Amino acid sequence: MSKQKRPLINREISWLYFNERVLQEAADKSVPLIERLRFLSIFSSNLDEFYRVRVPTLSRLADINAKAKEQLGYNPKKILKEIKEIVVKQERKFDDLYENDIIKELAEEKIFIINEHQLNVARGEFLRKYFREKLLSTLVPLMLSDDKPFPELKDRAIYFFVRLRKEGKEEKAKYSLVEIPVESLERFIVLPETNNLRFVILLDDIIRYCLNEIYFIFDYPTVEAYSIQLTRDAELEIDRTVSEKFIDTLTKSLQKRKKGKPMRLLYDNSIPHEMLKYLVDKLHLDADSLIPGNRYHNFKDFIAFPNIGRKELEYTKPAPLEVPDLDLSKSIFNQISGRDYLINLPYQSFDYIIHFLREAAIDPKVTEIHITLYRLAENSRVINALINAARNGKKVNCLIELKARFDEQNNIYWTNRLEEEGVFVNYGLLDYKVHSKICLITRIEKRRSVYYANLATGNFNEKSAKLYCDHSLFTTHQGIAKELKKLFRGLEKKVFYNDYKYLIVSPLETRRKIYALIDNEIRNQKDGKPAGMILKMNSLADEEMIEKIYEAGAAGVKVQMIIRGMCCLIPGVPGLSENIKVISIIDKYLEHARVWIFTNGGDEKVFLSSADFLTRNLDRRVEVSFPVLDPRVKEEIRDIISIQLKDNTKAREINRQNNNRYRKPGRGKRYRAQNDIYIYLKNKRQ
Repeated sequence: MSKQKRPLINREISWLYFNERVLQEAADKSVPLIERLRFLSIFSSNLDEFYRVRVPTLSRLADINAKAKEQLGYNPKKILKEIKEIVVKQERKFDDLYENDIIKELAEEKIFIINEHQLNVARGEFLRKYFREKLLSTLVPLMLSDDKPFPELKDRAIYFFVRLRKEGKEEKAKYSLVEIPVESLERFIVLPETNNLRFVILLDDIIRYCLNEIYFIFDYPTVEAYSIQLTRDAELEIDRTVSEKFIDTLTKSLQKRKKGKPMRLLYDNSIPHEMLKYLVDKLHLDADSLIPGNRYHNFKDFIAFPNIGRKELEYTKPAPLEVPDLDLSKSIFNQISGRDYLINLPYQSFDYIIHFLREAAIDPKVTEIHITLYRLAENSRVINALINAARNGKKVNCLIELKARFDEQNNIYWTNRLEEEGVFVNYGLLDYKVHSKICLITRIEKRRSVYYANLATGNFNEKSAKLYCDHSLFTTHQGIAKELKKLFRGLEKKVFYNDYKYLIVSPLETRRKIYALIDNEIRNQKDGKPAGMILKMNSLADEEMIEKIYEAGAAGVKVQMIIRGMCCLIPGVPGLSENIKVISIIDKYLEHARVWIFTNGGDEKVFLSSADFLTRNLDRRVEVSFPVLDPRVKEEIRDIISIQLKDNTKAREINRQNNNRYRKPGRGKRYRAQNDIYIYLKNKRQ
């Protein structure tokens, strides 16, 4: 590959462009109104995580010397400044959408989100009663003074910063903090309906309405409250020398996360200047950490905003489709022994995977189950099936990735639960996250071991399976299955094997094998043979991989990409990437599948994967990519990808201008991939 530095978009800036696409969905008037509120929630939740993970990394790099900056390829301080500018603009759009658009449209539906100033006597009495019975006992105001240390604010908790003062008096105002108990109580309270009008009030505004009952012992007639939210550095510091006590070490590190360095103070932009200055001084914040917002923070809670209006205000949730010729009332093992089957989530049911595990738990011929788990549902049916298998005498080997970000505590809980039930739990590897989504079941048939496998692009999580677009493959291909056995053996021994014939496994092989597949397309292009690539993933940021894709594009290979999130590659640069086209689909489901299609001279190669094209996925994680060998499954994936490439309703172009421009149908037919895929799969049953 050429050593010349190619043009790239900074990954943090590219991520903000992705979150802008989420904000576009909230602005899209064709999206049902309650769903638009939920997209605002997703935008807010995404931004919280960004400030907990990505910004702290930049902040740590901000003080490096000029030589290190040259090696890094960018100036972290400059990027932090650019992030602040973009985020402030996005927050303004967010506020305008919420206050001047969505609130008004809700009112047209006779749904009113009201605040403490809009209560009549009857509603006021209703809320005071609610406050005294449910809320008051949960509120513990902290009185602030210069002679006491400033309290340690929790990460992402919502606080009211309260000022008590007397009008026209020289007496110094008192300051206080009170945490809003959104973790223990519903954020939204539905008030009694009046004249066919429906009212919702936030917990925050009930507290505002009853502030005088919290501070009744003070003789201050004016009590003001302004919401603030502090986001802290959430990166974990784990002692790499610890092995046997890894869970204890991780648990202690999780406790430290709660007191990480402050990265962002989101504040009500109507807060008086002197109050903001007080906070900045006490929290030792710099200007880049200050983000003005509206009166409501932790907007992520709006994902649960109640629909008290028409059902049309939400997306309809079509019933999951059956997979043709795969009958849940019959043995899954018998059916998949004859051919491969593909489950397309969420269009088809996750119950097929649960049925596979449940059957394994009770089948007397099954002797062993191996599985990797990354993120699990709250009441996981996957875990229940594994426990039942162990109780029935099966040898169950479960690798739970304890370092799955923000799921660490949940995974520690499941680890303890499984071990109590006799499941052998592998805690994973200290220096590498195990991000693969694989399951292998060993069954004794005619005195020999026969393997049944499930390999997927998404987690074994029945909750996210209703929201994420993923592919899950059942296969009894013994070449693939035996390589999975080899991989699981390596994970147990904490060693990496290579030289897989069918699987492509990180961290040792993925980069090299993808380069070889791309080189093959370049050769075919030069030799006049059919050449091309279709690559679908969540994120593309690895510079060497981008360089390789640029090389293919410059050689004339047509490259089509579907990337939901970050894309640091710049399409359409003359002489470099004019043969590369990139779209991003943001719609009602989260596009999560990773699919690679290589033309291969006319004999297409199709792979599914757990890996994005990020450096961590290629070099620092255990990822599994796998070939699709069954012609029927290969055709189905190819059809689904073709439908997505036609999308001109929810697809945005990734281009040199970074303007997230929608692909428009013009006078042609309108295509919306997620609707069209459901129809395609529904028709296949007939």
